[in-house]
Parts: sequence; C-alpha cells; structure tokens
Amino acid sequence: QVQLVESGGGLVQSGGSLRLACAASGIIFRRNVMGWYRQAPGKERDLVASITSDGITNYAESVKGRFTISRDNAKNTVSLQMNSLKPEDTGVYYCNKQPPAVTGPPIRVYWGQGTQVTVSS
Repeated sequence: QVQLVESGGGLVQSGGSLRLACAASGIIFRRNVMGWYRQAPGKERDLVASITSDGITNYAESVKGRFTISRDNAKNTVSLQMNSLKPEDTGVYYCNKQPPAVTGPPIRVYWGQGTQVTVSS
C-alpha cells in the first residue's frame, strides 16, 4: 500500500525559505522518478520539480534557480529546498511518483495529505 507523507510547510515572508520533506513507502522508491507537485488555490495541481533515480532533475520554469529537489534512496525520502519564495508559490505541495501512483481497488490516483505553503507579500 503506497503511502506518501509530506512535511515542512508553513507561513513565510516573501524572499524566505522552506524545506519540504516526503517519506515514501509501499513503492520501489529507487526505481521511480519522484516529483513535487503544487496546487495553488483554485488551480490545477502542477508538477514543479522532478528527480530521476540517479539524480537528474527537472524544474518548472517558474521555480528554476530557486527550488532544489533531492532524494535519498536509502531512506526513501525526497526533499524540496525552496528559496527566494514568492507569493505565487503559495499552495499545497505534494510529493508523488511521476507519473503519480495509483492505488485501489477501486483504482484511483493516490495523493498524500500534502503540506501547505503560504508566502506573504
């Protein structure tokens, strides 16, 4: 049974930093591309950063140069260091496989509870 537990969110002023963490279980972590997704208020959930099993990273244009994704295959964890935060970074952040994990029956996409990030101006 897949389980993804995110932590580290909070309220921060514009220009500040946060580090998010995710603990994964129930998947063969080291074989999967892992990602951080963001769902801003009233918007779709979007992938903001991903990392392959051997550490190749990819970022959405909006976060390039400010966010850094990393992983520890021995501990089944993935992190997101977020610097120079902007109000538009506000949202609920989720970690997941890329593509996202499925669970069930009934078959459905699995999402953890996420962690709220709020950036004040």
